[in-house]
Amino acid sequence: MERRTVNCNEYGSTIQVASFMGEDANEMHAIIHVTPQMDGFESQLSRILDTYSLLLSMYPSYTCIFKRYFLSDATNQAMFLPTESNIAVSSIQQPPLDGSKVSLWCYMVSGVKAKADKNTAVFEHNGYALHFQTNLFNPSGDSYRQTQHILEQLVQYLKETDMTLTANCLRTWFFIRDVDTQYAGMVKARRELFEQQGLTDKTHYIASTGIGGNPAHPSALVQLESYAVKGLGPRQFHHLYAPTHLNPTYEYGVTFERATKVKYGDRSHILVSGTASIDNKGNVLHLGDVVKQCHRMWENVEMLLKEGGSSLNDVAQIIVYLRDSADYAIVNQLFQEKFPDFPVVITLAPVCRPTWLIEMECIAISSKGDKLFPNF
Repeated sequence: MERRTVNCNEYGSTIQVASFMGEDANEMHAIIHVTPQMDGFESQLSRILDTYSLLLSMYPSYTCIFKRYFLSDATNQAMFLPTESNIAVSSIQQPPLDGSKVSLWCYMVSGVKAKADKNTAVFEHNGYALHFQTNLFNPSGDSYRQTQHILEQLVQYLKETDMTLTANCLRTWFFIRDVDTQYAGMVKARRELFEQQGLTDKTHYIASTGIGGNPAHPSALVQLESYAVKGLGPRQFHHLYAPTHLNPTYEYGVTFERATKVKYGDRSHILVSGTASIDNKGNVLHLGDVVKQCHRMWENVEMLLKEGGSSLNDVAQIIVYLRDSADYAIVNQLFQEKFPDFPVVITLAPVCRPTWLIEMECIAISSKGDKLFPNF
């Protein structure tokens, strides 16, 4: 994994890049930050987009497949985001805590072309088809009913593309408005639909993050995004548990996997779900202490990666969620010290348990593949 931070003085921005060089295709995660200059959203977005154009010119062999904009006020800002073809574009109100109004995460792959239609982007390579779906919502009903609708939408899409939740969906994100009150409805609807689709505590679930975040539509309580891969063979992916540090999520009533490892011939992907300061009995550790919670969170993530034959050094991208914006300064310092030059964005996004002060998710790319399977 190669990492670098590019300071773009012309635009008052920075790019954090992590790139993995494979045998047939290279991958890159980049996060673009903009420094506030007493300017409004449109000015900051313009500087983000100029920096993104610079990124593309720096890596001309890469195609951007997926983008997520982290916004400070989605209802009033999402309308200004550019319409783009052949890219799955996500946006959510999770304010960047560096003081800006917008940050951008990009996922890019070399030597491929993508096709997109509304909220979906697909790219095919070496017999695999990677499907990204973004910004799925239905503004009717409570959080239970809205989650039902959007999960049914996802299931229908997978069916139309000859996939299933069980065999192909590897990662989901649930963004929930007012997570302290609306989370329970999402959890109930997800559990019921998963059972209908054959996903139970006796089979497996899906790596996921369920986190506070406001969709752009003011009546949308839940927004769903997903990542699925067509072309995976038997035993090509499995789930990670780190039982010395974490408990199965079904023990406290939720239905997601801690992490998922996907093996390709020349690499492995490890998709780590939202992870916080918890022990293997399901107890929240270090109540009220964000520094100690941060260290335990890192320890939990490290154990998941270790179980998957990987380490923190393979991490290509990190999203950090904070409940209290006043914790940003110390958390930012901790992450800069532990993860220098890593693509990291820290946002304001309450975690699903009120006593969790911090949560993170990440994606790791390891050079330890399995030649039983085609290269990525």
